[in-house]
Amino acid sequence: MRASWRPSASEEVIRLRASLLQDIRAFLDRRGVLEVETPLMSSAATTDPNLASFSTRFRKQSLYLNTSPEYCMKRMLAEQRVAIYQICKSFRADELGPMHNPEFTLLEWYQPGYDMHDLMSELADLVLMLFDGHGPGPVAIKRCRYAELFLELAGLNPHRTTADICRSCAVAHGIRQPVGLSENVDEWLDWLLVELIVPSFPNDSLTFIYDFPESQAALARCYRTPAGELVAARFEMFAGQVELANGFDELLDVNEQRRRFERENLARIGRGLEPSVIDENLLRALEHGLPDCSGVAVGLDRLLMVLTGAESIDQVLAFSFESV
Repeated sequence: MRASWRPSASEEVIRLRASLLQDIRAFLDRRGVLEVETPLMSSAATTDPNLASFSTRFRKQSLYLNTSPEYCMKRMLAEQRVAIYQICKSFRADELGPMHNPEFTLLEWYQPGYDMHDLMSELADLVLMLFDGHGPGPVAIKRCRYAELFLELAGLNPHRTTADICRSCAVAHGIRQPVGLSENVDEWLDWLLVELIVPSFPNDSLTFIYDFPESQAALARCYRTPAGELVAARFEMFAGQVELANGFDELLDVNEQRRRFERENLARIGRGLEPSVIDENLLRALEHGLPDCSGVAVGLDRLLMVLTGAESIDQVLAFSFESV
């Protein structure tokens, strides 16, 4: 057994992480994306009911560790209006397991003038370059609409479904219902995505899912498809069955963003959680005007897991959570 004071990751993995960071910076520098640095602490917390922020205090002020650098980066983007990226630590207070650690490393970047399809292409270029330089990687890239996958593999339209229909689908496919799963349709869709849809993704492919249900937009813009469905202009990227990235066309409407934050706080209260402090600085930046843009966050620890074949995130962290 490895002594508790020793690093969790091997020297080879530590060196691979360093090389990976160098290659990411070189790639984005060639694309003219400016590296920036923003605070890890904020006076506001995430309102997302599925996330929990770490809290701390400075003198008499309550502060929160960022679940991502998104809000400050958008504030910077509203003023500078140039392509920017950041590699930083982010924190989520309720996540620990083989694929999750409370402290993790994110790459996040924003491209003015891009839509989500442009950003998917750039992200694919980056990931394929990293795999080409550091190990065998995907041989195919697939892009699939969220609804198309559910219609093909689950036999339901996720934009016009109910919790009962999702439950029947789970039963028909032998998928267990986890304890505590509510009647919320999005929770059921997330469960079917994890248990039924994602396992179908080929191990040798990068798979992009896009056009999520409008109810899962959060900070994404929404639009109507040619079929008339209102969807979120949002995507996720998977390497095999491992989710690596989440991106979207950024919402520009400050009033709609405020309404969403308020709805999320109501959802938190409905789950017995405390409502979160809304980030008024972000809303002021949106009111000033965010350029038409798309952004994406990439989990670099998980990317290292895929590159090394690691089964647990502890194997690619310098120190596991149990040893800090």
